[in-house]
Amino acid sequence: MIAELKAMTEEIASKRLSTPVGRVIGIVGGEIEISGLQNIARIGDRLVLRRGPNDELHGEVLKIESSKISMLSDKTPDRVAIGDAVLLYPAPQFAPSDNWIGRVIDPFGEPLDGRPLLRGSQARDLMTPPPKAAGRRHMGERLDTGLSVFNTILPIVRGQRIGLFAGSGVGKSTLLAKLAQHMEADVVVMALIGERGREVNHFVEQVLGPEGMRRAVVVAATSDQSPLVRRRCAWAAMTIAEHFRDQGKNVLLLADSVTRFAEAHREISAASGEAPALRGFPPSVTPLITGMCERAGPGTGDQGDITAVFSVLVAGSDMDEPIADILRGVLDGHIVLNREIAERGRFPAIDVSRSVSRSLPAAATKEENDLILDVRKYLGSYEQSEVMIRAGLYSEGTDPVLDTAVKLWPELDGFFGRDDPNGVKSSFDRLKLLLRRAAAGAR
Repeated sequence: MIAELKAMTEEIASKRLSTPVGRVIGIVGGEIEISGLQNIARIGDRLVLRRGPNDELHGEVLKIESSKISMLSDKTPDRVAIGDAVLLYPAPQFAPSDNWIGRVIDPFGEPLDGRPLLRGSQARDLMTPPPKAAGRRHMGERLDTGLSVFNTILPIVRGQRIGLFAGSGVGKSTLLAKLAQHMEADVVVMALIGERGREVNHFVEQVLGPEGMRRAVVVAATSDQSPLVRRRCAWAAMTIAEHFRDQGKNVLLLADSVTRFAEAHREISAASGEAPALRGFPPSVTPLITGMCERAGPGTGDQGDITAVFSVLVAGSDMDEPIADILRGVLDGHIVLNREIAERGRFPAIDVSRSVSRSLPAAATKEENDLILDVRKYLGSYEQSEVMIRAGLYSEGTDPVLDTAVKLWPELDGFFGRDDPNGVKSSFDRLKLLLRRAAAGAR
């Protein structure tokens, strides 16, 4: 009760009694030029342009010059005229709170679920630096994910940062929801960046469900919103994750998707005059993405850890496109979803051969590592000969490894798509049993 009263007091104290006003002096492309505010405005401050009595255009300070500022609005500047009034507001404070768990909010900390929401007692900067490298812990123990493939072949450990690479419609969001529901964590923070408007409620109510929301904070910015809002969504989610990490908690951060985060930044950079370089993306996209990823991971001292899964949209499974390439270089592993696997009905449609967890071999015992190597050996043998097998040209008895791989493949394929609520040991025991059966059947 005392904390809520304090939050209400701070909310009232933050209200301003006066608001500076400027005037529109020009419209250049998507930018609106404003005079009268250049001496007091700061990059990131909010602007409200009044086109009529009940008609407002919202935006943000993009550039500041000696005689004017430039506004990037959240909508096209239709019906804007020279002389229109523009009100300046300071960049909104972002103060995460423990009470945000179970809620759906926008990137400014405002509720999207129709219920009142109080800010926390301490405002945080959205662009904080990562913990000091020399003081960070090593990655922690293996986490139970509730999915057999992650419990065995592709382990995720506490403080690890994983990339989830997939095309559209391959089951990426469903996989993220399963991790949100079942993976070991004290708090789950979910960033829906540039998501379709109709999908937000569906994801929260149907895909994530009450079980997933019980420990989750969902930050959403829909695809129709300004690129400034969409880009801010990722930073807001990371800031919330850091709030709980600083309390010593194990946080799971799920960001969907980094590609739309980068696309929003590309729109903003183009409007500000930055030249494109990486297939249309500006040079600043690399430090933008790497800086955000570095904020996740193991903490220092009494801090907890942020275990992060960053999804990436790859068109046509192009793993060499700029955003995918940047992320692979900075993360601790990558998971590739395959459309062909999804089309034959196995979910999650993980292409195990192309996926890597850099937590190995440290995350597994010697026996478990030997088992993982055996599985990859048989998997590689089967995939190399798959065309020959399907064409009926495979002759049993010519290659003992391939014989075992052929016997093992149907069971292994089913294992990769199986949920396992009984923990890591149960998943390894089942995998070990599959290998024994296949080896016995190949003799």
